[in-house]
Amino acid sequence: MLGDLMPFLANVLVQVGYAAMNITSKLAMESGMKPLVLVAYRQIFGTLAIAPFAFFMERKTRPKITKTILFQIFLCSLTGATANQVFYFIGLEKSTATVATALNNLVPAATFVLAALCRQEAVGIKKLSGQAKVFGTLICVGGAMLLSFYHGHTVGIGESSIHWNYADKMASKSGTISKSDFLLGSFLVLVSAVAWAVWLILQGQTNKNFPAPYTCTALMCFMSSIECTIIALFSDHKVSSWSLRSGMRLIAAVYAGIVCNAVTFCLLSWSIEKRGPLYVAVFSPLLLVVVAVVSWALLREKLYVGTVVGSVLIVGGLYAVLWGKDREVKQMKGNGNEEDQIGREKDGKVDDDLELQLHHHPPEEVKGNHQAAGSA
Repeated sequence: MLGDLMPFLANVLVQVGYAAMNITSKLAMESGMKPLVLVAYRQIFGTLAIAPFAFFMERKTRPKITKTILFQIFLCSLTGATANQVFYFIGLEKSTATVATALNNLVPAATFVLAALCRQEAVGIKKLSGQAKVFGTLICVGGAMLLSFYHGHTVGIGESSIHWNYADKMASKSGTISKSDFLLGSFLVLVSAVAWAVWLILQGQTNKNFPAPYTCTALMCFMSSIECTIIALFSDHKVSSWSLRSGMRLIAAVYAGIVCNAVTFCLLSWSIEKRGPLYVAVFSPLLLVVVAVVSWALLREKLYVGTVVGSVLIVGGLYAVLWGKDREVKQMKGNGNEEDQIGREKDGKVDDDLELQLHHHPPEEVKGNHQAAGSA
């Protein structure tokens, strides 16, 4: 009973952790912290946090690090860490935490489109699974466009009775977000989702060539910390911009690096090994719900009709894509098992049921490599 409950609790904790990152990061940026500086600090603290895991847990099993492997990890750092988080945090600064979180749910749909273009994913439009992936992607895109370009009336849920003086003070300093900034912020979050989708495709190949997830993540964080620091210094080289004297700046940087890079990675890797990647992906919309509630309660963020309807469409499209992918995987496994069964019968090697089960369903070791930013 407890064993079945632990993956569920782990994934809930991950989404709550990402929600807290969105809120603390938003408050840090409203206090004057530049998003590029925040991203650089996140990678630095993330490197320091994940490096001990890589050293102690994989020092005996770590494969040889070749130039090809380093280049692949470098490409992963550019897409999954640097591009993904730079665009996401700038988009978060110019939009709202709820909108940024909702748009981040486009990642599975974007991954499907890119994988199909690269011929790594079969569309299979004649099958129900293929239709679900295509229509789910279209629904996600429609929801993203509605959320970005249409506000409508505010949802009449009243105002929160919780008053956090610090959040109120930061909100009054930052002022209202202009329509042009809001559109730019939404667009940048979309670019961030595409960058993350590219990373997922690259990372899949890297995992096959270098099955050491902790070392891979540590190297990726280290490379991206250099990349992000260079970008941030070119953008703003004032010493005051890098100051962590403000409590919220320090909390946001340390929390994003340690909790959302190191801790969540360990929890996600463990969950993927226990239940598989699809089980983990299903929890993504929970982040949107938590962020929306906390933003309304603490940050006085208003919910608009366009935001709510667009978010519902994106989540619905997300589950359609995931359902289609799950059905496709089950069909492929079923076809593979049938072919194995026919081959064994032809060879006259049909054994007892237990041996067939062990042959057709070998224990699978799923290894995941996740960087949290993102976007969440």
